[in-house]
Amino acid sequence: MLYSTTTPEQKRRDLREMLVPGAARQFPGAFNPLSARLIAEKGFDGVYVSGAVLANDLGLPDIGLTTLTEVATRAGQIARMTDLPTLVDADTGFGEPMNVARTIQELEHAGLAGCHIEDQFNPKRCGHLDGKNVVDLDTMVKRIAAAADARRDANFLIMARTDVRAVEGLDAAIDRAKALVDAGADSIFPEAMKDLSEFEAVCKAVDVPVLANMTEFGKSELFTRQQLADVGVALVIYPVTLLRSAMGEAERVLDAIAAHGTQESRVDSMLTRARLYELVDYEAYNRFDTGIFNFQVPDLDIHSNNADL
Repeated sequence: MLYSTTTPEQKRRDLREMLVPGAARQFPGAFNPLSARLIAEKGFDGVYVSGAVLANDLGLPDIGLTTLTEVATRAGQIARMTDLPTLVDADTGFGEPMNVARTIQELEHAGLAGCHIEDQFNPKRCGHLDGKNVVDLDTMVKRIAAAADARRDANFLIMARTDVRAVEGLDAAIDRAKALVDAGADSIFPEAMKDLSEFEAVCKAVDVPVLANMTEFGKSELFTRQQLADVGVALVIYPVTLLRSAMGEAERVLDAIAAHGTQESRVDSMLTRARLYELVDYEAYNRFDTGIFNFQVPDLDIHSNNADL
């Protein structure tokens, strides 16, 4: 009932322990708190919160328009709904190194288990689009060093994302990944890898866990968990999958209503009332409420002189 019973500190320890090269832990992307609960119920390892999803949910493109407050608030709402560790996309850290430092502490305070900081500059764009620009290595090193220095919980995961593969090639991405590990990154997110051999090359080049982004309609093929595990990947995210699925079905329902004057043809594909109540744990709230308000006030004589009253 209500929120997670696992502390943020324990979730961070859990995340650290599960990020083993070759484990390919699966973190589907939640687009709201209820979807995080569904992810946990289905037995996944953790929850991911995509910056693109947070922006799109506000009706905005993923070009750095969201603020630290918006991201920390929404990610915190998602993280508190599940006992699973939650990893959040912190874009470029929302400013210069001092801003990055504040970002880390705000995300810690919000109950996140970790975040990733990327090396694009604003206006940023989706990592699987062409025409990206990245900051120089010195600037990115300062971002990661500031992040690592600012955290108060040593288990809060600082992940460095690099988009340099699309700009300068795989060798440059590997060199940058190594430098970011030296700067304090606990994990590496190499964006827009071309194939499994590139993921394998990054995994072999660094001695920290590596993340694979399995987003639809991107630069990478949608590899299986086993394929990614076999090349050494520690963590796999599916950032926009649930949002795309939910919005796709929402569009189909609206089309049905517009075409037929009723949603009847789509009801079979909907979450039932009973299933929704189960997911939000309606019965637990009912038991709690009944337990509090289950007493009866005796019919007392207000004029009684009984000392026990």
